[in-house]
Amino acid sequence: MVIYVVKPGDSIYSISQAFDVPASKIISDNQLDHPNSLVIGQTIVILTENKLHTVTRGQSLYSIAQSYGVTVDEILKANPQITNSSRIVPGQVITIPVQNEKLGTIDVNGYAFPNISNDVLKSTLPYLTYLSIFSYQVKPDGSLSAINDAPLIQMAREAGVAPMMVITNIKEGASFDSGLAHIILTNQQAQDALINNVLETLNTKNYAGLDIDFEYIFPADRENYNSFLRKLTERLRPRGYTIATSLAPKTSAGQKGLLYEAHDYAAHGSLVDHVILMTYEWGYTYGPPMAVSPIKPVKQVLDFAVTVIPREKILMGMPNYGYDWTLPYVSGSAAKTVSNTGAVDLALQKGAIIEYDAASQAPFFNYYSNGKRHVVWFDDARSVNARLKLVNQYRLGGVSYWTINKFFPQNWLVLNSLYNVRKVL
Repeated sequence: MVIYVVKPGDSIYSISQAFDVPASKIISDNQLDHPNSLVIGQTIVILTENKLHTVTRGQSLYSIAQSYGVTVDEILKANPQITNSSRIVPGQVITIPVQNEKLGTIDVNGYAFPNISNDVLKSTLPYLTYLSIFSYQVKPDGSLSAINDAPLIQMAREAGVAPMMVITNIKEGASFDSGLAHIILTNQQAQDALINNVLETLNTKNYAGLDIDFEYIFPADRENYNSFLRKLTERLRPRGYTIATSLAPKTSAGQKGLLYEAHDYAAHGSLVDHVILMTYEWGYTYGPPMAVSPIKPVKQVLDFAVTVIPREKILMGMPNYGYDWTLPYVSGSAAKTVSNTGAVDLALQKGAIIEYDAASQAPFFNYYSNGKRHVVWFDDARSVNARLKLVNQYRLGGVSYWTINKFFPQNWLVLNSLYNVRKVL
């Protein structure tokens, strides 16, 4: 696999010639809707064995590495004849290392809303271990809202993917609700009713397991949440169900804030089979412009998590979206959500050039609309590759995508080039 970054003057034909890969394959692999109108800075994933690069005037090893989505160190290892990394000359031919050997086998979870299109789901299922269907909302009496999950469960099982039931403390017509969680975690009658309803749903709907996604829990309910998980696991595990929880991205056990305090990493790590870390939303709808999942804070979360949770239980969160902010940013104003493929289409429409921020390992671009400047942060093959490699670096169990409702071809090309996906059915 080579991650190629489009330069001025590039075309699908010239790229195909350079890599000796048919243009039709490049277009098909990347599912390019506008193959004749590439965006400068856009990434193209090329599935190839080897690549020789002829140095042109003004190029450095760093600029060449950036163009191919590799590091300078990787180029130097593949070219032992280069003894001085700062001295390469036009006309010199160097080998670009291509990652072909996979790094291992991992678990891949994907969250999906029931309204996901059949085509998107069918295209995504080959890359998943688990399909988490979002979500059954708990009610104060322990009953559950109804969702149309039967078609997704059937498609998942037919593809050898384990369907996971998801329960949330989302209040009907609203969002995650601290008070609703408090009732469930402190009212034993409601709690017992909830567990019985969960078991009945798991059984009648033919689910393979349960994901508990309780967020914004009152700090005082931390131990109540741990006790609830113990009771749940005691009831579910003897029946063979897989159990997962979704946790806020913490960097320390005592991190303050309503989102964090009741999420006890060590307790969850000892009780459940998978801990999904929501390592995204640093850039978010009502926040200032920045990458959704910058690599430095992601690593800070993982640095802490692996000290208290068994590594093989951790599924690192992967966002599948970006945001479009109007500038200058005004506190409290809302950014618009964009898909990763939609971001490239927008850059094409606006005549923008896509740039790449090395610090956050994420692409972005600026454009103007109605006299207002905008900035869009999103994911491309480079940022996906950078974060997926953390799974191997930290020896994690795998990754979890929020969400898979929009198909992002380059993500799955990169994932499939780096890892095998474990199947449990």
